[in-house]
Amino acid sequence: MSRRRILVTGATGGLGLAIVREALARGHQIMATGRSHQAGARLRAMGAEFVAMDLVTQYACLPTLIDGCDSVIHAAALSASWGNRRDFVAANITATRRLLEVAGAAGVQRFVFVSSPSIFAAFRNRLSIGEANAPTHPLNAYALTKLAAERLVLAARDDAMACCAIRPRALVGEGDRVVLPRLVELAQRARMPLPGGGRALVEMTDLRDAAWAICEAEHRASALRGRAINISGGQPLSVRDIAMGLATSLGTSPKLVTVPIGLARLLAIALEAFARLAGATKEPVLTRYTLATLGWSQTFDQEPAQRLLGYRPRHNAFESLLAEARKLAVNRGEP
Repeated sequence: MSRRRILVTGATGGLGLAIVREALARGHQIMATGRSHQAGARLRAMGAEFVAMDLVTQYACLPTLIDGCDSVIHAAALSASWGNRRDFVAANITATRRLLEVAGAAGVQRFVFVSSPSIFAAFRNRLSIGEANAPTHPLNAYALTKLAAERLVLAARDDAMACCAIRPRALVGEGDRVVLPRLVELAQRARMPLPGGGRALVEMTDLRDAAWAICEAEHRASALRGRAINISGGQPLSVRDIAMGLATSLGTSPKLVTVPIGLARLLAIALEAFARLAGATKEPVLTRYTLATLGWSQTFDQEPAQRLLGYRPRHNAFESLLAEARKLAVNRGEP
């Protein structure tokens, strides 16, 4: 395997750190960027170069950052269920467009975009989602802008840069600052509401498996030009089973309360409308997007990832989630 110089954006997040670790293990030279100086020190200790940078406000520095790079892995994004649409457009669409332009002009050969299965979230079950399945109407600004950015990346190009996208589902494990905190908040309540009784199926993905798939896509980018590949841990679990396992690991015992799907949907719509009228910046207790991910099943066909990447999950994502929950419980002095 040839040694390449790879720019990794969003490198200070949980997935970014995992990508850098995987890429370094493959022998590549890494230029990492992100906004956390603390995580940046960790990246340097791992053997990567690091430049603290905000892609939205410091885009004029992109040519210097990309200079000499063979590949770009673009993992930076504004990832949230709620927020100002302009912020999502700037972080997820505009920053991606600028990065593509600069990378193309610099002669970068490969560009891997970290997209999101949030583009499939819907008020219906979607099982074994594959290459032929179309995205749904986006349920929030995050899904809307990730889909738009993905389409920019996968569009036909006049230059030789090979672009592809990886959509990792529900990332968990060391460094996760998205899924675990939200689940812990629910598990620590006296009553844990479960839309539809928690029967919906979720496929989580270990951060290490996602990082492997993304780095493998960088390696195979020439053959993956214009493709988007769904990645998951391949082990669907019900929301109820995940909730019970997490509560046990945290030493909590919330009462699981079934909430009828129809009622939950009306509540989500009302809470979103009220939040918008009030100009709230804090996410409502329940949003349509959150309900779609907890109330309806979403699973993925593993065959495309196996065929195109040789991907097979090496880690049990549920066990990774519980391990991180146990660490959290110990750090908080809980049983």
